[in-house]
Amino acid sequence: MVDEPLVLGIETSCDETGVGVVRGHTLLADAIASSVDEHARFGGVVPEVASRAHLEAMTPTVGRALTEAGVRFDDLDAIAVTAGPGLAGALMVGVAAAKAYALALGKPLYGVNHLAAHVAVDQLEHGPLPKPCVALLVSGGHSSLLLVPDVAADVRPLGATVDDAAGEAFDKVARVLGLPFPGGPHIDRAARDGRPDAVAFPRGKYDDGTYDFSFSGLKTAVARWIEARERSGEPVPVADVAASFQEAVVDVLVKKAIDVCRDNDVADLLVGGGVAANSRLRTLAAERCAAAGVRLRVPRPKLCTDNGAMVAALGAVLVTAGAP
Repeated sequence: MVDEPLVLGIETSCDETGVGVVRGHTLLADAIASSVDEHARFGGVVPEVASRAHLEAMTPTVGRALTEAGVRFDDLDAIAVTAGPGLAGALMVGVAAAKAYALALGKPLYGVNHLAAHVAVDQLEHGPLPKPCVALLVSGGHSSLLLVPDVAADVRPLGATVDDAAGEAFDKVARVLGLPFPGGPHIDRAARDGRPDAVAFPRGKYDDGTYDFSFSGLKTAVARWIEARERSGEPVPVADVAASFQEAVVDVLVKKAIDVCRDNDVADLLVGGGVAANSRLRTLAAERCAAAGVRLRVPRPKLCTDNGAMVAALGAVLVTAGAP
């Protein structure tokens, strides 16, 4: 067991080739090569394009991370890599590269869960995680609620999306509003000039007694509302629609996260994943957590999106814990 292990983490679950270097809970490097521009013309991530981009970016991104961290391969104590969930071909590239590095260097290899890594990354900013805590993870592929007694050994899924993930809904609504891909940042910006109560969009599964999410109906409701305006010849108030849609999403996310904390007697909530960079989600979570007596932890936006630092962070936790 190493007290402050030096770990290189590789993340290739979607369209970001992320390589991070972490020593214990200290971030030394976070290098990212994104293929998002290659997917933009398709309006979404194309798995084959993502896999090819990972192949091309892997070696230079690893080299950039090591240089930024000021370390050499031989200095590493372990290699960590996202083993899932994610796009099969993209994951395969990262796992194959990690296996090759680990074998060549004679270093231990840790395949880690993508969702648990989103939880572990918060330690790089706010220190060790409370035990237990609740994690709300929101991205283009996931909308999940987890109970986390121990991020190294015990992460319990309590709720997830039953259809579109929140980030996926942001992308699809952005498309019908004529906003670029990826949709999340553009809707966030547009919503700042709109009224969140302008349109009463539905909140799926709001009080259904579960911790699951559903955003497909909301997405469809937005599209139909826009179509009705266009058929009547009325202009579409983009800012109001963006703000109202965004409010519907974050209202459900935060409500259910607080429910999990209350029902499980947990006083700490962590919010992560790419959608955690959304300004309204951060604001509403802070307001409702304060009212409910729940302590809120949200990493800075760069650590919320997919990155190698989160994989290295979880790898460091596993090494420290003596995981096989």
